[in-house]
Amino acid sequence: MDRSVFLEDLDAFTYRQALASRDAVVLIPVGSLEQHGPHLPLGTDTILSTEFAAAVAQRLGAFVAQPISYGYKSQQKSGGGNHLSGTTSLDGASLIAMARNLVKSFLSQGVRHVVFINGHFENYQFLYEGIDLALEDMRIGPGAEESVLLLSYWDFVTQETLAQVYPDGFPGWEIEHGGVLETSLMLHLDPPRVAMDRLVDGPAAILPRFDRLPVMPERTPATGCLSSAAGSSASKGALLHGQVVDDLVADLAAELACERAGVPA
Repeated sequence: MDRSVFLEDLDAFTYRQALASRDAVVLIPVGSLEQHGPHLPLGTDTILSTEFAAAVAQRLGAFVAQPISYGYKSQQKSGGGNHLSGTTSLDGASLIAMARNLVKSFLSQGVRHVVFINGHFENYQFLYEGIDLALEDMRIGPGAEESVLLLSYWDFVTQETLAQVYPDGFPGWEIEHGGVLETSLMLHLDPPRVAMDRLVDGPAAILPRFDRLPVMPERTPATGCLSSAAGSSASKGALLHGQVVDDLVADLAAELACERAGVPA
């Protein structure tokens, strides 16, 4: 049986042997506990980021740490809003501290590269700040062998893939919450958790070009989704997943000089 890529499945001595190479790569999935309408689970962002991390780790010979399962506050224009039931969030300082501590812990153990795979839009800048502070704490500067990478998986979706997934035109990332992309990926990766019979088709949210606080709840569609998931399919999810994993593996292999699983550096 092939070894698991998940650190939680390894014993400390096996992990220690991997660290001895001084070339270990650890991927950290980051998601949220956030409403995704009536048809998707609250853990969708964490499930997807973990699935992407696992697929990439298998190809690169890397490890996957336990995910950060709570994210920064859902914003009305990208996640429906933090006022919606089920959405359970961290403040910015807490997410920064988590990223800061994890980077310091893994690098101090001897991990050479840490890669955050983000699956929740609102997390990004707080993860960035935590990483930057950790490197400052450890006095790791330009030219160091150790590194930390931060990415959101949707940034690797190509225009060609979008054209196939959205034949009538892509509505835009700003309202792709609980829509075709996430639903199709879940249908491909974890179909028992998708309740397609509960999907509500309707027009996309129309939101202002500014943020208003406190939010006006009536501006968020009743479903909590910002665009319709009608037209989702497992085949679209397979296309999205396969293309994104291929591109992630290629980019990370080149950046980290990994020569694993037949992937040239």
